Amino acid sequence: MAQLYFYYSTMNAGKSTSLLQSAYNYRERGMRAEIFTAELDDRFGVGKVASRIGLTSDAHLFNAATNLWDHCVELLSQGPIHCLFVDEAQFLTKLQVQQLMQVVDELDVPVLAYGLRTDFRGETFEGSHHLLAWADKLTELKTVCSCGRKANFVVRRDEAGQVVRSGEQVQVGGNDKYESMCRKHFRELVWVNES
Repeated sequence: MAQLYFYYSTMNAGKSTSLLQSAYNYRERGMRAEIFTAELDDRFGVGKVASRIGLTSDAHLFNAATNLWDHCVELLSQGPIHCLFVDEAQFLTKLQVQQLMQVVDELDVPVLAYGLRTDFRGETFEGSHHLLAWADKLTELKTVCSCGRKANFVVRRDEAGQVVRSGEQVQVGGNDKYESMCRKHFRELVWVNES
């Protein structure tokens, strides 16, 4: 019986690496694995999922208007899908998470979604919020803060290296804009005057 999985973390915890390794495992055994990624993140090329350690794969793109149910039904018309992977799952809409649940429940295709839990303000993304509420299985992928504690928040910095505390929730970037931190250091930098 298929299930909806959500693998979440902060940045630099190996989400894309884990996704690509799992998809490779399916393909190595002659099974069909389909990968989706957010259209707005084209840092590694359009329609590509890439990890910082050099793994890459082609992927179908989604944006807020994409009907994932219809797309999966279309893909299934070309043959069975053994697993569906979603990178950058934080960018899913509530409706798209519902469509992924429908893929699991009605098409019996396992869905493994990978994404950030929270943004630079410590607030959940729409996709993450609904995946945390509705996924069958939740798994936290861990990375560390510079102090050695578990990093579970991300800090956004501007071009001058200053901490950004407000602005648009979505701003694509990597280590040039974001730093993963433990809650203590995140609070000290981002929530300094909010208590």
